[in-house]
Amino acid sequence: MPQTQSGMAFTARGPSSHTITIDTTAESGGAASGPEPLELLLLALGSCTGMDVISILRKKRQVITGYTINIYANLAKEYPKTYTEIMVEHIVQGHGVNPDAVARSIELSVTKYCPVNALLAKATRVEHVFRILDSVSAIG
Repeated sequence: MPQTQSGMAFTARGPSSHTITIDTTAESGGAASGPEPLELLLLALGSCTGMDVISILRKKRQVITGYTINIYANLAKEYPKTYTEIMVEHIVQGHGVNPDAVARSIELSVTKYCPVNALLAKATRVEHVFRILDSVSAIG
């Protein structure tokens, strides 16, 4: 159960006993001391699918040297101002990474493993795209 710190900020403790500060912008009466509640959905989506994808790629013996997830979302103009669409961009860096392995890893996360994606996809359009950056070994 969240407990207020001061102003608009809350310290939330989850079932795992980890805590996170949740706040809002100064314009909305907060101090921007943590992510906003709606922003947490995007963070949860990125981390949920990211953990799935990297785990599956490792099982597929892909050599991954870097992995970044960017999430872009559009908000409705009217209240309650929910996300109208979300795009998750997976940027995978590695040596000879197989595009089919990346596509399949994302597909498995989206269709089978990531509960956050499953929930959000029932409420809005969620799209996943990916890019592969080939790492080149420096010889020196």
